[in-house]
Amino acid sequence: MAAATDTQLGDFHALSREIVRSVETVIDGKREAVELALTTVLAEGHLLIEDVPGVGKTMLARALARSIDCTVNRIQFTPDLLPSDITGVSVFNQGERVFEFKPGPVFANIVIGDEINRASPKTQSALLESMEEGQVSVDGTTYPLARPFTVVATQNPVEMEGTYPLPEAQRDRFMVRISMGYPDDAAELAMLQTRELSSPLDALTPVVSLEQLTGMIAMVRGIFVSQAVEQYAVSIAQDTRRDRELRLGASPRATLHLVRAAKARAALDGREFVLPDDIDALAVPVLGHRLIAAARVAGAGSAFQSNSVADIIHRIVAATPVPLGAGDRA
Repeated sequence: MAAATDTQLGDFHALSREIVRSVETVIDGKREAVELALTTVLAEGHLLIEDVPGVGKTMLARALARSIDCTVNRIQFTPDLLPSDITGVSVFNQGERVFEFKPGPVFANIVIGDEINRASPKTQSALLESMEEGQVSVDGTTYPLARPFTVVATQNPVEMEGTYPLPEAQRDRFMVRISMGYPDDAAELAMLQTRELSSPLDALTPVVSLEQLTGMIAMVRGIFVSQAVEQYAVSIAQDTRRDRELRLGASPRATLHLVRAAKARAALDGREFVLPDDIDALAVPVLGHRLIAAARVAGAGSAFQSNSVADIIHRIVAATPVPLGAGDRA
């Protein structure tokens, strides 16, 4: 694919800044979370927002969706939700004596799955085919989903009452996981002063059309990744599979997602090529939710305490040699 011109990169940067500014009218003081959310959409991935209740997970998802002029559906996950409530169902048409497919809410450009781990694992798994293959199979018939297609799911920590951990196969389908964290003093005070009478979501209007978003995604696909940077990403993934503090390492899909997200980050930074710094910055958001730390192991005369997964990733990245001239074109 031809390299992006300076004009195209300039247009891309202007549109991306518009989206970020739009979302930040609703989400105060969370620039990194907003940019990671946009990175996921531009890289054609799926986003998992995980944090305690009340910190703005759903608000971020809704603000991002409203900033783009595309089809949006929201699913509130509950224990009694059925798979067919997500994918759709075949209904018998008595007049024509045939079964007709009634599409579920997954048929949209952006699907917001609120509190996804409130539903049973069976219902959670209804999204597996949709997230990986962009299609839904019902009663032996396959139905393609809209393009682009992104799932933005929120979930409370698994220790919360009435939650079900997401299956590893589904966590692996999310490109990026982010945490909102609590707002700082200034952001929380501003929220108290501006949201007494109305929600800022009410005033939010699209700033980017679906056609423009499609063009931005196409530009991200064309960002150059040198073989050295690809090898760097592969080396990090391979090291997670060999690390003794990890019980489950990164999958090949994780490596692919890491490079795709790095391309989006490079484009957002105004570059037409990926640097090792892009891989470093995205290693935890892309890999962290896929890895499983080993249990604490006690040996004779010594003990090995499992660090947090993020700490392990930072250690692996720091120990992986950075390729020289990685941004140069062949």
